Amino acid sequence: MYFIKQQFTLGAYPAILSLQLPDPSSPDYIPTLLYKVRAHLAIGDNASALALLPADTENVALKAAAALAKDEQGLESLRDLCVEIEGDQDSDDWEKQTVQVLAATAFIRAGEIEEALETLRGEGIPGDEQAALLTQVYLSLARPALAQKVLAPALKANPDALVLQLAEAIISLVTGSQGTSGEPYAPALSFYNEQVANPSISSPALLVGRAVVRILRGELSSAQSDLEEADSIISRAKCEEASSDMLAAMIVAAGLSGAKKGDADQLWSRLLKQHPSHPLVADIAAKELLFDECASKFQVPPRAVAVA
Repeated sequence: MYFIKQQFTLGAYPAILSLQLPDPSSPDYIPTLLYKVRAHLAIGDNASALALLPADTENVALKAAAALAKDEQGLESLRDLCVEIEGDQDSDDWEKQTVQVLAATAFIRAGEIEEALETLRGEGIPGDEQAALLTQVYLSLARPALAQKVLAPALKANPDALVLQLAEAIISLVTGSQGTSGEPYAPALSFYNEQVANPSISSPALLVGRAVVRILRGELSSAQSDLEEADSIISRAKCEEASSDMLAAMIVAAGLSGAKKGDADQLWSRLLKQHPSHPLVADIAAKELLFDECASKFQVPPRAVAVA
């Protein structure tokens, strides 16, 4: 289970999707099933996630995963599950924390940020995944100081937690923190270099993460090399659902490097076709709409006439 959790945390979703489930009587059955389901959800393949889940399950974590797979239709079920686990003495901490993380993820996707924060903070000390997700929420609200405030005690209590180390790298990405080396984005680059070098992990998400760091540092050639390798892994795994952030980073790298306009246009067409709801697509669409609105209000002045 350690390696499965490691693969999930580092975004090695194709490896998790190819796993064979253990016997249903095994204590690893439900955790392994849940990670497979969450891997499908992470790449946007909700239908496959639902197909894996038994319809008659009584496990609260699996119920939460099923509700998350139903998008906004499952929000009420997740609220009920959060209330249920608070008074349930039979559910262990892992199940409770998993339900809270999945519920908060659904609330974030639905734009219910306050409800997500309330769910994650809960009572007592947040678990590792809860602290990492809280960090992400605060960063999305442009509150890096609060993100660091949440992460620091969690890292102090469990410095080996990979999900917390990843959260620390993401804070470095957002803030440009230099660490002790004085190099920009040093903590993020150090984390991604270490994890990419791990021979037991083949993760396009790690390569995309390092490529983003390299783009921010102006190392465009190295970034494009990482992105091409990530594209190769995704193509071999036949897992195009995992390509959204890779394509977005490729578009940025192509634009900054002065690549042929046709190359950038081709990448943009792929992103539009395969991932029409990606944040970059939504952001560009919003800016195009704003430009059109502003342009419609602009009055072209009459042509100046020369006077003899």
